[in-house]
Amino acid sequence: MKALIIGKNGQVAWELQQTCPSNINAKAFGRENIDITNPTSIETVIKVFQPAVIINAAAYTAVDKAESDKDNAYLINATAVEHLAKAAHKHSIRFIHISTDFVFDGCKNTPYSVDDIPNPINVYGASKLVGEQAITKYCPENSAIVRTSWVYSNHGNNFVKTMLRLMVEKDELNVVNDQIGSPTNAKGLAQFLWQLVEQENLEPIYHYSDLGVASWYDFAVAIQEIAYEAGKLENKISIKPISSNSYPTPAKRPVFSLMQHSKNLNQLHWRASLIQGMKLI
Repeated sequence: MKALIIGKNGQVAWELQQTCPSNINAKAFGRENIDITNPTSIETVIKVFQPAVIINAAAYTAVDKAESDKDNAYLINATAVEHLAKAAHKHSIRFIHISTDFVFDGCKNTPYSVDDIPNPINVYGASKLVGEQAITKYCPENSAIVRTSWVYSNHGNNFVKTMLRLMVEKDELNVVNDQIGSPTNAKGLAQFLWQLVEQENLEPIYHYSDLGVASWYDFAVAIQEIAYEAGKLENKISIKPISSNSYPTPAKRPVFSLMQHSKNLNQLHWRASLIQGMKLI
């Protein structure tokens, strides 16, 4: 089976390449290989590679920048997804797309299910929702939307690596404690995506993150504890919880974006997953 991974240099795409099953011939394409905003470019790649499945791990993920760069956010997160969905449907290719917890407004106080109605509160979330809607419209069969949250890995830029750097550079950190969700190790997410590739039937939407609940403050404290025990940090610094109001950003964030997990996904608790991931970071 041939699998085409879109978004070659991203965290999830990188982990997909590292965890690819031996019976799958996977090829990752970046911007230098494919222009997903151009239907002709997509058709050319499909014609040459002839994949049985496309995994779209490409996204405009700069949440704050998206507020002032709306056109590009929608181009990558919505228009390009529509092009991919149409091409997948045309050629009867399985299409798996990664989305986000940020399609929700955060006003619930219980985990979001796949049946909850999205209501994004920033440009990033809104553009990702339009991408989801394009899949539902143009490629409803043999496709799956996988919403995830707070993704990190030992590749690329992410919260874990930023915290580790700041813990060396600074004597004290202030971290938001009133935004609630769940961290997700990209390796586990990638392994789940490969399960979907080989699964006979797909649900329209899945919610995947590591187990448990955390604020960004909880996550930062755990990063320091685990990194110190693993010998990644020589010293510990003070980490203080602050409110979102004390740390204003261009984009509003949902205060509660915890997702109700789809069944039988075999995730680890986020702390256990972080302990495993820290060994490689």
